[in-house]
Amino acid sequence: MPIRVANIRLELGEPEEGLPARIAERLGLGPSEIQGWRILRKSLDARSHDDIHFTYSAEVRLPDEARFGTLPNVHPFVPDRFDWPAPGSRPLEHRPVIVGSGPAGLIAGYLLAEAGYRPLILERGRAVKDRVADVRRFDDNGPLDPESNYLFGEGGAGTFSDGKLTSRGTGPDVHRVLQILADCHGKPSIVYEHRPHLGSNRLPLVVRTLRRRIEEMGGEVRFSCLVEDLDIADGRLKGLRTSSGHIAADAVILAIGHSARDTYGMLLRRGVPIEAKPFQLGVRIEQPQSSIDRARYGPNAGHPALGAADYSASVRAGRRDLFTFCMCAGGYVMPSVSDPGYFCSNGMSESYHDSPFANSGLVVTIEPHELGSSHPLAGIHYQQRFERLAYLAGERTYAAPMQWARDFLTGRESRGAIPTSYKRGGKTLDLRLFLPDLVVEALEIGLKAMDRRLGGHFLRDATLTGPESRGSSPVRIPRDPTSRQSPGIAGLFPCGEGAGYAGGIVSAAVDGLRTARAIVSTYASLT
Repeated sequence: MPIRVANIRLELGEPEEGLPARIAERLGLGPSEIQGWRILRKSLDARSHDDIHFTYSAEVRLPDEARFGTLPNVHPFVPDRFDWPAPGSRPLEHRPVIVGSGPAGLIAGYLLAEAGYRPLILERGRAVKDRVADVRRFDDNGPLDPESNYLFGEGGAGTFSDGKLTSRGTGPDVHRVLQILADCHGKPSIVYEHRPHLGSNRLPLVVRTLRRRIEEMGGEVRFSCLVEDLDIADGRLKGLRTSSGHIAADAVILAIGHSARDTYGMLLRRGVPIEAKPFQLGVRIEQPQSSIDRARYGPNAGHPALGAADYSASVRAGRRDLFTFCMCAGGYVMPSVSDPGYFCSNGMSESYHDSPFANSGLVVTIEPHELGSSHPLAGIHYQQRFERLAYLAGERTYAAPMQWARDFLTGRESRGAIPTSYKRGGKTLDLRLFLPDLVVEALEIGLKAMDRRLGGHFLRDATLTGPESRGSSPVRIPRDPTSRQSPGIAGLFPCGEGAGYAGGIVSAAVDGLRTARAIVSTYASLT
């Protein structure tokens, strides 16, 4: 049995090619005695500016592994076992349909196609190549296409969401998702990095490769196909009414993403159970990347082995927590916009992290009882209220409403142009004009606390842009925990971030994987 050797240290600038020698030294062997090795985990330890280094764990194969079991940080290595069921016995009259081609939908489609179920994926937006062109046109002050933008189109919101692949979850399902992404032109290191990141420039190729492999395995993807209604009879799904006509279906994965507000309305009218859930709302803070580098790395800032530094923080700010979300080192503020006449912000970065700016969401959690309404879509209505105010404040141009952070704290109006990575430019004004009081209160208290945490670097030359309102879905579509189907509607499988069961690329993809597993374990394959 191979062994796992943990806490292997490499200094800044020391190449990974030196790992076998370090492993051999730890085991008291010569490098030639190691038969094979691979990295299992890589992380950066930057807790002390005077001792920044990389730490690795590795799987190691030796002629006689058993004799090393008593050494510190050396243990038998037992790989996680990915569990995939045999096909069930219930016949499918039609191939499974997946609504949405975001991370949940694509991974579910990939695994169903691999298992012989020939899935059909319906995407309301356009193919990623056309979508990239539409997004660039919008960034160049062009019009918003409601069906092809930063949120809608092949790959879903994940295509332009920076490519962070961190996840609170671990285990074989997470590893399987990362391995699929790595095999589809994602870099190999994402399977072992502590904070894996692809970058918005890599994601379109990964998304396109995923789709092509699904098609090669018998699946199909239809673009510009909006699901407009459900065909339900006797508590069972019979099909979908779409902008391209009726599609018969008896198993449908609903992976619509968190911004398909028109689809939520249709589901509610159709009697699909929907409930309000907690969600996040706030602003996006932007700073010079050099300030964050100095705060995190001290005199080592700028070292080529480190690149752009990131950060995360959470503080108690009055009645609630204020915390960072989706931090983009060397990144760009971008518009998370799909509906004409509304504005909200988000962030992204490319694989090189070469923007001179850092940015992060800075949000609080809003509970359903704080919305002033018991309507299942009250959270969406709440988001829309402040997104509309921000759009009007930006003079209906999709300019980003912005303010210097210190002006916000002192109640002063910012004057003149404000430096920003946002491509359509900013509009200086008081953010209190379109932020709810509970967010303003948390920012007034929490910004100062976060600045102390980062040694005075957090607010220096920092700007605020807002609102940041699409960090999570404000609704949940309930499902049975075992069958993963909507109560009272057999054959409908709510899934992913839009159904309220995920928060990010990997967690959404894992939810898609597990929903595909539920379908495979229930239904017979079509091949």
